[in-house]
Order: sequence, then C-alpha cells, then structure tokens
Amino acid sequence: MNLYQSKTGKETVIALDAMGGDFAPDEIVLGAASVASSSLKVLLAGRPDEIERCLAAADPASRRYLEIVEASEVIGFDEDPVKAVRAKTESSMVIACREVAEGRADGVVSAGNTGAMLAAAMFNLKRIKGLKRPGLCAVLPTPGKPTLFIDVGANSEVRPVHLLEFANMASIFAQDVLEVTNPSVGLVSIGEESIKGNDLVLETHSLMAESPELNFYGNVEGRDILRNVVDVVVTDGFTGNVCLKLMESTSALIVEEVKKAANRSLIAKIGGLLLKKELRKFKKSIDTEEYGGAYLLGVRGLAVVCHGNSSRKAIASALEYAARASEQRLISKLEQRIATLRETAAT
Repeated sequence: MNLYQSKTGKETVIALDAMGGDFAPDEIVLGAASVASSSLKVLLAGRPDEIERCLAAADPASRRYLEIVEASEVIGFDEDPVKAVRAKTESSMVIACREVAEGRADGVVSAGNTGAMLAAAMFNLKRIKGLKRPGLCAVLPTPGKPTLFIDVGANSEVRPVHLLEFANMASIFAQDVLEVTNPSVGLVSIGEESIKGNDLVLETHSLMAESPELNFYGNVEGRDILRNVVDVVVTDGFTGNVCLKLMESTSALIVEEVKKAANRSLIAKIGGLLLKKELRKFKKSIDTEEYGGAYLLGVRGLAVVCHGNSSRKAIASALEYAARASEQRLISKLEQRIATLRETAAT
C-alpha cells in the first residue's frame, strides 16, 4: 500500500542506493516498489540485471514509478569510507548522491556503508553555506511521540557552535517533518542543573539559552532521552552513537526476552495470548524501522542513512520521510536558519 501522498500534487524524486545493505538488492528494491507512486518516484541506482530480477517479484503497478540508473560498482561495508568513495565513482552510492547534486532527484537514501554514505554526501552535496558541521539526526520511536537525537555519529569531536547548529537544524526537522509545534530542545549532560557537565556542555548551555530561535529546555540526563522530556536531544557524535547503539540493543533484548517469557509455561502462553494485541502495539512503538534511518542535516540535499540490516519496511519509511521533507522545503529552511545564526553571531 502506498502511504505517502503529496499535499501539493508535486512529484518527489528520491534516488536510492539499490545495492547498499545486508539484504540488497532484494529488500531495497522491494521496499522502493512498495511506496513508489505518482507522488513518489524512485531512481534505483545499481546493476540493472539484478534490479530487474528483484522487480519481477514486485507489484507491476509500481514499475512505472521506478527508474533504473546504472551503476557498475558497489562499496562494501569493510572498505575505507573516504578511499572507497574517491576510488569508486561509479558505485551505486556515489551515483545516487550525484543524482541529487545534479538536480535529477530531491533526496538520496542508502543502507550501505555509513561512513561512505556520509563521505559521498559531503563530497557531492556539499555543506550548506555558512554551516560548520553537518549532523546525523536519528528519529527515536519513543512511546507517545518520536524524539529527535542529534548527533549520532557524524562528528566525534565538536565545539559548542556545532551543537548549536545541530539543535537548530533538528528543531526545524521536528517542526516541519514530524509536525511538532515549537519543539523543545535538551542538551545531554550528567545533571539537570546548568552548572553540571564538562566545558563543552557548559559553553553550549550558555549559547542555547541565549538563542532566540530555540525553545531551550536545558540539560537532560541519559535517562530522559526516551521519556519524551524534550522533542530534540543534542549531544556530540561520539556520545550519541554510543547511546543509540545501546538503545537499539536494549529494545531488541526486551522484545526477545518478552517472547521467551511468554513461552516458558502453559500459564505464560495463555497470558501471552491475552496480551498479544498490546504487545504488538508496544513492539511497534519502539520499532526503529518506523522512521527508516538517520538524516544527515546540513548538506545541500536530503540524505538518509539507513541501518545496514534494513528491511523493505525500513527502506519504504526512509523514502516516505525523505519525500515529506522535500515537500516541506526542508533544505531551504535549514539554509535560512543557518544564515540567521551567522547574522546573530556577527552582531
């Protein structure tokens, strides 16, 4: 079923790295086929013969909204990101990014080598004018409403001004793509008090508190990230990546242990049957595939980085959210906000 429908009637075009991911090209291509429509056209970058084989199992009705863009090379997960991007200029990932850079697509999605995708996006799409660092923003499927978490891996070392940029960009994403009114922003620290944290946190706290564009809540602790205390959580890429991996493994462990517990005895099985409907709702509420992947905010084009083991559902979600962001003119709004930050800093 095609879920994404344009509100303006305009067709959005997203380039997809059809060869990137643990289950490529099958799951990648079928994910695209499940959402391709008159509102969302998908350019499939990869080896034509392999893509055509996958399309044979897809709904024929979606075929008219899918276009194959030939790419003879593939960047593997074990390759050095920067070297691979520079050497494999005809890879599916690089060509998908190039489609955006040259104006044939509005955004790009890949479940391939994360480092390579970041490098390919930076090399081809370039940074927004005046921006110091792009940030990788993940949508956490927290119960009730999603929480944005930035940076989750693009920058292991940052300065306060970088975190201020991340906060502003993620706020715009939350407002325009996730439809959150006046999103609140929290800064990860070891205590809620403004005097808690290292030098980076203390300096960043002052910058955010003085920023008129932000609805700054203040410091949040690790325990608050998944509790909907704020709409946007900001930290450096090293801390963010560690937190994200821990959350992902914890979610998977909880679901696995609940399944085991529900099969340990006859009474447990009966209880499991009674709770089956509610457990499905709970599983969906913490399903990382609901939002597809992480969004590289700060480059001059929409770039979505999906998990390597993404299923067709995750790919479909990533394509839909990329299309939604494009329709909301996200990049233009990010450019405007960065320009405002530069003007404020200059005064």
